[in-house]
Amino acid sequence: MQDRSAPSSDPPEHRTSTIERGPFCVARCTCGWSGPARRARSLARTDAARHTGDEPAVS
Repeated sequence: MQDRSAPSSDPPEHRTSTIERGPFCVARCTCGWSGPARRARSLARTDAARHTGDEPAVS
């Protein structure tokens, strides 16, 4: 039987979303991360994908 009071060794799952702030869109994550304000929603979604590792970073 597994002890449910013991902390899990698994890292927390990252769940991202975007929010609108006036003319800007910001990507946010449940871990506390937030991306820069963007005018294009697609760029905010790209920031979120990079944060979660779903898209490679461009250097």
